[in-house]
Amino acid sequence: MVRSISTRREDQLGEEGNKNMGGRSSVSEKMILLVALLILQLCFAGFHIVSRVALNIGISKVVYPVYRNIIALLMLGPFSYFFEKKERPPLTFSLLVQFFLLALVGITANQGFYILGLYYASPTFASAMQNLVPAITFILASTFGCEQVNIRRKDGLAKILGTIASVGELDLGLYISTWSLLILVWLDGPAGSDSEEIPGQTLTHLIYGVISSGIVIALQTWCIQKGGPVFVASFQPVQTVLVASMAFVILGDQLYSGGVIGAALIMVGLYLVLWGKTEERRNQNQDKEETLTKHLLEGKSNDEESYDESEIP
Repeated sequence: MVRSISTRREDQLGEEGNKNMGGRSSVSEKMILLVALLILQLCFAGFHIVSRVALNIGISKVVYPVYRNIIALLMLGPFSYFFEKKERPPLTFSLLVQFFLLALVGITANQGFYILGLYYASPTFASAMQNLVPAITFILASTFGCEQVNIRRKDGLAKILGTIASVGELDLGLYISTWSLLILVWLDGPAGSDSEEIPGQTLTHLIYGVISSGIVIALQTWCIQKGGPVFVASFQPVQTVLVASMAFVILGDQLYSGGVIGAALIMVGLYLVLWGKTEERRNQNQDKEETLTKHLLEGKSNDEESYDESEIP
């Protein structure tokens, strides 16, 4: 009897130790994910400027995405082959169809329409319009069942209000036009001969391909795998805040009241989304523990009943 009690006590201590280790590892993984998402938004912030510079140099709107994806293929191909050779699933017809749709919508149409819109607009407008991504992603994910939203619980309401608040700062991008123009002038420089434009085109192709299609896509895919599409999309408005803050600190640009309110809405919205996701995971873990405890208690009661019946002469 004493031995069984000590054994149970050791099992409880072991379970508590595993929970503590699991909590620490989850916190470290969450911090890594947050840092990766911030780096991702920094890369996106410079992505708009480099694209505008490339169009000003005279690069074709059709050739530019082609070079970008070729460089990304040469960069990511060897890594995906050697490091994920044993992990990748078998290539089925269903996966081929999904890859085709992803390439058609997410690569060809996305990059083509983006370059076309950037040609007629400005990097500021392109960056501001991308702040609609969290709302669209949230609606699509909820519609197709990728994101579970319960409006009767606090975490569900927090995710909805956080997404709305983040999108509410769309006009903040209008206050960073001076920064964008100064960077464009500094990078593009004075107009030169055709021989001087060729190195500039090569440089923009390399930056566009390595960073925008190589590092960014790999980092974004990893973040979506760890945090989900809605969680990653909720960081999209941070890009505009980072650019506006850099313009205010480094260049001394004036921040208007609308920009300050927009930045505050971003912080509030992002906090609500993060809090909602944390509460959702906590509720899921609690439900799993309650279900497991219920099954264990039912199994224990069944064992006791069978033991009592076996003692009957």
